[in-house]
Amino acid sequence: EILSNLENNLNKRNIDFINKIFENDNEKMIRKYNKLINEFPNATWKIKNLSTQDNNTNIFNIKVTGSKYINEKNYVLESSFNFVFSFENGKFNNPIIKNNLTTIRNDNKAIDIDILIPDKVLTGSNYDIDIIINNPLNGSIIAGTINEYQESNILKKEINLIPLASGGIFKMTRAPSKPGTQIWSGFIAHPKGLISFTKSVDILKEF
Repeated sequence: EILSNLENNLNKRNIDFINKIFENDNEKMIRKYNKLINEFPNATWKIKNLSTQDNNTNIFNIKVTGSKYINEKNYVLESSFNFVFSFENGKFNNPIIKNNLTTIRNDNKAIDIDILIPDKVLTGSNYDIDIIINNPLNGSIIAGTINEYQESNILKKEINLIPLASGGIFKMTRAPSKPGTQIWSGFIAHPKGLISFTKSVDILKEF
């Protein structure tokens, strides 16, 4: 019932329901929700329940899809994440978004890429970030970049792309020393269009 109500009201654009069902995060949730439907007015939500051994914790897997034409290019949004929460007195408490992978692309999937970034790593550990281009366009230059997302740089206009001669982006990074969430964002540019992506990584003391 919770799942069905949330999915239906998100798709019906029922702001009153969102305002009512979130205990302390309603303003932030409504702001993010409004931003998304302003950018992708036809966005739709599909929600699936995931099993958990903790009776006080619920996990929904949420997929959001949408599209929008800008300058005769069709930008397609695909987002998948786990929504972790407790539910008390008809309200969501302590909601957390985990394992988020979001892509926006306008190339009609002209190239196939694998975004291989782990969902979770240990604090202070080294881990690999691999963005693999499986079917490069013959003779075409493909450029890209990936950087750790920082709120202070969100309005930075310059994006430094470099040619990807090795068939993708490959790098090793170190997790922060404190638990939390690390977010990576990147771009791929090729003759058929652009791909942007965002991936979150949970930083944990122990698995």
